[in-house]
Amino acid sequence: MDARIGVLALQGDVSEHIRAFEEALRAAGCNSPVVPVKKPEDLAPLDALAIPGGESTTISRLIEKNGMYQPLSEFEGGIFATCAGMVLMASEADDPRVRTLGRMDMHVARNAFGRQRESHEVRLDVAGLDSPFPAVFIRAPVATRVGSGVQALGAIDRGIVAVRQGKHMAFSFHPELVGDLRLHTLFLKHLGR
Repeated sequence: MDARIGVLALQGDVSEHIRAFEEALRAAGCNSPVVPVKKPEDLAPLDALAIPGGESTTISRLIEKNGMYQPLSEFEGGIFATCAGMVLMASEADDPRVRTLGRMDMHVARNAFGRQRESHEVRLDVAGLDSPFPAVFIRAPVATRVGSGVQALGAIDRGIVAVRQGKHMAFSFHPELVGDLRLHTLFLKHLGR
């Protein structure tokens, strides 16, 4: 598999995403570098992009400031979004300060888990995986509604926490932090579809 992957490097856990995707690509027999993306022109050669967790209102402002809203909204590759990235991928969010990219037909409630001290890990059943995934939730969002084109891959009592729509996947948790590359591998497998 040959895939060119970038990580939106405006704010958030960028280095963790770069490391996780480099490991997933190596495991798939590809030695392509994973590159930070800071400007619209950085998107042109990419097959996929990760939008990391961080602070969704800050990332939204930085996307605007760096002239990246339209390029991200029109990016033709797959997008792997975590936590704040899931908020940005939504068609609607519960916070008017966040200008979403509208890439996935869903409504997302930001900070559905409350404060930082309420962060926790759950063994989560995820469609497409043969055993539960160690999902780390840090001030995480949840999808409260998904459209007919969006597949809910995982949910907990508070809402939907893992989704897929076409080549895009979004998670309210942080798969890049746990050393389990199964979701990155699943994303890479769906890039060609």
